[in-house]
Amino acid sequence: MANPLKALGDLNQLRKQAQTMQKQLQSEEIKIEEGDILVVISGDQKIKQFSVQGISSPEAIDTLNKAIKKSQELAAKKLQSMTGGL
Repeated sequence: MANPLKALGDLNQLRKQAQTMQKQLQSEEIKIEEGDILVVISGDQKIKQFSVQGISSPEAIDTLNKAIKKSQELAAKKLQSMTGGL
């Protein structure tokens, strides 16, 4: 008979791995410059810097980050429904 508590241990290990990966991604940065547009985004998909012709807007950065977060939530919901909520 399989140990039902083993699955909880496996899930806990996966959660710890995901948290470690998320911390690592937060420290990574991707910088893209094309023409007069600059975007710096972290590995965990948060806009850190955004400017057009050297002009930056904190409101634009906040709005972009909200849009990215909503798209991540949508993707997470779709994935959760595909995996049966695992």
